[in-house]
Amino acid sequence: MPASAATRLLDHYDLCRRPLPWRSLPGDIPDPYRVWLSEVMLQQTTVAAVVPRFGRFVERWPTVEALAAAPAEEVLAEWAGLGYYARARNLIACAREISARGGFPRSEAELRKLPGLGAYTAAAIAAIAFGERATVVDTNVERVIARLNAVARPVTEVRPAIRALVEAMTPADRPGDFAQAMMDLGATICRPRNPDCGACPLASGCAAFASGAPEAFPAPKIRRERPHRHGVAWRIERGGALWLVRRPERGLLGGMAALPGDEWGDERPAGPIFLTVRHGFTHFTLDLHLVERDAPPPGDGWWQPIADLAQAGLPTLYRRAVEAALGGRRLLAA
Repeated sequence: MPASAATRLLDHYDLCRRPLPWRSLPGDIPDPYRVWLSEVMLQQTTVAAVVPRFGRFVERWPTVEALAAAPAEEVLAEWAGLGYYARARNLIACAREISARGGFPRSEAELRKLPGLGAYTAAAIAAIAFGERATVVDTNVERVIARLNAVARPVTEVRPAIRALVEAMTPADRPGDFAQAMMDLGATICRPRNPDCGACPLASGCAAFASGAPEAFPAPKIRRERPHRHGVAWRIERGGALWLVRRPERGLLGGMAALPGDEWGDERPAGPIFLTVRHGFTHFTLDLHLVERDAPPPGDGWWQPIADLAQAGLPTLYRRAVEAALGGRRLLAA
């Protein structure tokens, strides 16, 4: 790749960058809180889904100190619908540690020590917020680099090599803008399907483009069939309210509001089922079977008025189950 590739990409970014609410304007110092919050939200979630939720978060908790002081239940409720709820629990723990430290650490190595910050997130914050020449590699960047270098194997098999290529291409000047430019390039031009090679500032040096079949790079990963599981949720209604519980802190959907029910397993439950909702998680699919019960089971919970169910912070699985149980009535946004 010619040495001018990073310069061409940055020139393109200056003209065509996406106007995202967490990005600082040219010449402004980035707010590490907004950079961190956006990067955590964007993990395995689309920009379109994150933009409105990011705005709600920063309006409600404008600083990391405000977020650190918030009750965990309120943060989890605000996160509801974004999925991957371990991120929300780590977000709370991380905010509290940063607040206790008196601010964000500035280096990638120190950022890695914070709860929930892996290699990508720490590198992105270090580069974007603090100008460190860190190697930032997400799915979009992997695809761009694989095509530039005509990497024919699945990305999962060659990640160290791709990381080395990104590191070699990352400039010492404006590493944060370079990282965001690479992400934008992969999201808007070097798309998985129908890449817009005519608009790409790096097309002249792209081996995949030169091959005439850019979509062939990288090779798709082998998809394995996900196992299927079953769960039971109880609909317990009284006086215009539903009985809700909070799931255990550890495990899937940890700490989130939910309908009570049995543990999930491999066998379809016996007995009368009045409704089934199918939901896909990363590693398995689930049939959640709804069963009527007259009284709450032992343990903590609360009666949530049906008129205020949107404020309960139900994750998508239970929100869909409740909406189906209510005859398809949509819960109004909080």
